[in-house]
Amino acid sequence: MAKLSKRMRTIREKVESTKAYEINEAVELLKELASAKFKESIDVSVNLGIDSRKSDQNVRGATVLPHGTGREVRVAVFTQGANAEAAKAAGADIVGMDDLAAQVKAGELNFDVVIASPDAMRVVGQLGQILGPRGLMPNPKVGTVTPDVATAVKNAKSGQVRYRNDKAGIIHTTIGKVDFEAAQIKENLESLLIALSKAKPASAKGQFIKKISLSTTMGAGLSVDIATVETK
Repeated sequence: MAKLSKRMRTIREKVESTKAYEINEAVELLKELASAKFKESIDVSVNLGIDSRKSDQNVRGATVLPHGTGREVRVAVFTQGANAEAAKAAGADIVGMDDLAAQVKAGELNFDVVIASPDAMRVVGQLGQILGPRGLMPNPKVGTVTPDVATAVKNAKSGQVRYRNDKAGIIHTTIGKVDFEAAQIKENLESLLIALSKAKPASAKGQFIKKISLSTTMGAGLSVDIATVETK
């Protein structure tokens, strides 16, 4: 049997795997156990009461977290004319059309989020095989295809997270860093949960938010007592 690392021994000693933690207790414990040499993220997994095999029960969208994610995001915008100037003024890192498409085709993907105005989709549509597998393809459902590119850029820069359930009906995303205050993580989590509740498919019956788990980049996962957070 492989010898457990000091980190894993500490986690096993302090984490009760069968316990649903009060939200603030969960965050403080995660912060205590975060011992990596880099600033770890705090991630959340939310099990939804949906049948992901049914297309009308899949959940997808985006929301801006009140305290951001603690991550610096580079934004590329496909647009032109006045919209290009508006995107630059809003803080976009890269703005272009055919020239930006050429960069993407050459493998220069120096950005984390791609936004496009509707008129630019004729160009962006040709990049689906490159952007799609990387989760970068703009989509109106998450607000990244929009005539108001300036607002989309500001949202991306200020801590917007995109969410989409996986085949098991679980949402995975980041809600902050271990140096955030517990109250900030709680408010970010509640903001996400409220957004998810608003996105509940009409055909989904019964309890919608079934389980919440928090974890750090290199740490263990903790189950959160749903009763200790606002979900609506």
